[in-house]
Amino acid sequence: MELWFTERQTPALGITCKVLQTLHRELTPFQEIAVIDTEQYGRMLILDGMVQLTIGDEFTYHEMLAHVPLHTHPDPRNILVIGGGDGGTAREVLRHPQVERVTLVEIDRRVVEVSKEFLPEVSCAFDDPRLEVRFEDGVAYLQQKRDEYDVILVDSPEPIGQAGRLFSGDFYRSIREALRSDGLFSAQTESPFVNQELISRVYHEISSIFPITRMYLAPVPTYPSGIWSFTIGSKCYDPMLPPRESGLTEQLRYYNSGVHQAAFQLPNFVQQFILQGGKLCEKR
Repeated sequence: MELWFTERQTPALGITCKVLQTLHRELTPFQEIAVIDTEQYGRMLILDGMVQLTIGDEFTYHEMLAHVPLHTHPDPRNILVIGGGDGGTAREVLRHPQVERVTLVEIDRRVVEVSKEFLPEVSCAFDDPRLEVRFEDGVAYLQQKRDEYDVILVDSPEPIGQAGRLFSGDFYRSIREALRSDGLFSAQTESPFVNQELISRVYHEISSIFPITRMYLAPVPTYPSGIWSFTIGSKCYDPMLPPRESGLTEQLRYYNSGVHQAAFQLPNFVQQFILQGGKLCEKR
């Protein structure tokens, strides 16, 4: 008998993968966590029925969330990651030798513990002495910080329930206050095919708070529609300029300077809906 996992990404769209084995499943005070092994993408981390990462394609997401902003800032030393309890974003940040400190704020301790056990390729940076993990609410944590971080990365789940606060103007204003005078942040901002209204709202919120706002795209096959957006808010550095040279390209599987610059060349329909607040298509 064959077993298949389906994530219902919208009421009319889903992704289905053949399951080789269920490795772990539990209910925490915050969410349901599951890890399965799939034939196509390898091990998959699932939170509340939604795919968070797979071994087969996580590198595109984590590299683009981390390296685009870190190659935009000329000297990133103190970094904050909100969410990202699997450790993938921290892993990429810690590839940069000038980074002195990374603080990862994850609300659910079990995400970190389960990732260490079942996803060692992703969670391999948790032993780095530069990394501090705090099990707290990221929104509340940020409200206590002022002028502290060079770069902030928001590795959030889908904007459902309490996670919706991570896509709000109040949250982005807290980020601005927590950044140093030349700081910048990047956040995952969902699918340009599925979440046009959310992306448009977020883009305009960030634009009203940061003098430089840029959106970029990357492929993540197991996320809704397979194309994912990220949005940068920067106090002074423009990510569309040639990126800083780091010597990391040979270590990476997706990101390079050419990909960095190309990712900001947005298709016409994306430019249209982020600037005009329009939808991809109207039902008739």
